[in-house]
Amino acid sequence: MRTGTTGVGTGRRRGVGRTAGVVAVATALALTTACGGDNGDDGNNGGGGDGGDNGGSVESSIELPDLSGERLEIAAVWTGAEQANFMSAVAEFESRTGAEVSFVPSGDNVATFVGQKIAGGAAPDIVVLPQVGVLHEFAEQGWAAPVDDAVMEQLNANYAAGWRDLGAHDGEQYGVYVKAANKSLIWYNTTAFENAGVSEPETWDEFIEVARTISDSGTPPVSVAGSDGWTLTDWFENIYLSQAGPEMYDQLAAHEIPWTDESVTEALTTLADLFGSDQLLAGGPDGALRTDFPTSVTQTFADLENPAAGMVYEGDFVASVIADGTDAVVGEDALVFPFPAVGGEPPVVSGGDVAVALAPDGEASEAQMALLAWFASADAARIWAEGGGFLSPNRELDTSAYPDDVQRDIAEALIAAGDDFRFDLSDQAPAAFGGTTGQGMWQALQDFLRDPEDISGVQEYLESEAARAYGD
Repeated sequence: MRTGTTGVGTGRRRGVGRTAGVVAVATALALTTACGGDNGDDGNNGGGGDGGDNGGSVESSIELPDLSGERLEIAAVWTGAEQANFMSAVAEFESRTGAEVSFVPSGDNVATFVGQKIAGGAAPDIVVLPQVGVLHEFAEQGWAAPVDDAVMEQLNANYAAGWRDLGAHDGEQYGVYVKAANKSLIWYNTTAFENAGVSEPETWDEFIEVARTISDSGTPPVSVAGSDGWTLTDWFENIYLSQAGPEMYDQLAAHEIPWTDESVTEALTTLADLFGSDQLLAGGPDGALRTDFPTSVTQTFADLENPAAGMVYEGDFVASVIADGTDAVVGEDALVFPFPAVGGEPPVVSGGDVAVALAPDGEASEAQMALLAWFASADAARIWAEGGGFLSPNRELDTSAYPDDVQRDIAEALIAAGDDFRFDLSDQAPAAFGGTTGQGMWQALQDFLRDPEDISGVQEYLESEAARAYGD
């Protein structure tokens, strides 16, 4: 699955090292194990769309109505650079339609936030959900509105069937996947690798050995964002998918096997190789539990000569945090390799954020549908891509819009993969189990980071929480 490693000792600003890392990531994503069907009518072309001119306006790929005087509110989890880049795309919608769009941060517990807003009679017009399981819940409760023909026209033209299906419930389309993620990437500080004399690992055992060597060189090897439970679920999911295989992964995601299963025991035992080591975690387990996601990235790349950590795990969106919070250059100071293989194949876990229109008291408005159609267009994807830290499932986006070769190649590999991907396990689960602070998977894996020896206790808690959330 891997196609090469990055050598060391060749100078920190080396083009060859960047290319090797990019090719390896692209190959890993393109060859991911299949989860659904062939691509049928889906061309999987990475170009087309709006022409790839990154400066100034381009010919529009979508017609929008005049919405002068209309006001819309969007709720999403994003902050910082992610929010700013997203709102750049929203600003173009305002310019073209005359509508006014405001943003409200939802926090991590999106389902709870929206439920409270609806109960108070102040539901946002559009909500962007990081969990597909929450989309199903909203559709079942009658909160989300099905899309109209204009939205479907954009979806059919621009999205592979797999991404359209993820935004549907019981055969009806509700959502538009505005943002995708390859959540099987490990980013590293090139200076830390050079100082330690190590290369990119291909297997989990090699990864642990590289981490030990980096530690011996004087740099804490791995930065973990333990205060954000969602990052810990991603660690587990990658190990489980590679070690247990895609069929078991699907069964666990649907709670068709219990969390007390031996396959979960094996995955947690493997994860304990890292989580149970003061030597390998920057700040040890206690320090990791106090580290949020942005800090986990910035402490890896803020000091290029004496980094506070050598590596950090997370998706392609790490690039935006690097660009926003450090002076590091992606592709030079910051390189990336695929999550190492634990079993026979390296894992590839995809994630994404789906936009839905809320209409708990009636039909969605023309303005709401127009904004969803805009999000499904290549025009909107292009504007967002130019800001970096963004990966689009829109196959009509010209990938020249991405700001560097690392993000461009990851995006092209995502499009080439078509429908062949495994979606984030916790995001498929009911929000109470897979996406809520202080309970379910988030709490269980924080407890595990705190005490990696109590594997059976963590599994029993996971199973009891899953049984409650899935209604077993």
